Amino acid sequence: MNSFWLLILPVAAASSWWLGNRQRKKDENEGKRIALPRDYLSGLNFLLNEEPDKALDVFIKMFEVDSETVETHLALGNLFRRRGEVDRAIRIHQNLIARPSLDDEIRAQALLALAKDYLYAGVLDRAERLFLELVGLDKYIEKSLRYLLDIYQQEKEWQKAINIAQKLLRYDKAINITIAHYYCELAELSIEQSAFDQAAKYLKRAFSADKTCVRASLLSAKIASHAGDHKRA
Repeated sequence: MNSFWLLILPVAAASSWWLGNRQRKKDENEGKRIALPRDYLSGLNFLLNEEPDKALDVFIKMFEVDSETVETHLALGNLFRRRGEVDRAIRIHQNLIARPSLDDEIRAQALLALAKDYLYAGVLDRAERLFLELVGLDKYIEKSLRYLLDIYQQEKEWQKAINIAQKLLRYDKAINITIAHYYCELAELSIEQSAFDQAAKYLKRAFSADKTCVRASLLSAKIASHAGDHKRA
């Protein structure tokens, strides 16, 4: 039942579109019977026959993307994502991006929404590409960088995470503490591979980012202990 009400939203949006269109054409159509658009009726038919995906496709195609309807597209897609129906959210946001008439700001909003769809779906490579594209476009930079940081943490791509975190310093000076931990992650990997000299270099960078990093101190002690320098450890 909850999904049913969610799917009614495109119908409401289509109704709003039709009524607005009817009002705009009132003068030229005065005295004539105004029929519902065929696509609208087709979409309703799919909905009533419990074919929601086909109905959604019809409603998406019939919505003219302009300044009045773009917020409806974005809101509907975001609602589908929050409901866990990511495939539908992706289709709506892809449809937006495919429109050649979009201005730069609206396209950036759609790119951000689609990137979040992919992130939610676990398709991290596609989400990464879109967030990087937004950074390259100088749009939603801080948000995109934070999402990229989340992706690289999930993938344990610590050097990439460091590069992104360093870009975030202009927005958040406290992220140096996080950078220090990323260097500690690299140091631990080096210790596991018995690459103690490389580990020491990473820990030096960790201390440069956060001179009070306890984790870096403990790992330094571990290296010293392995080298037999128990006093230093």
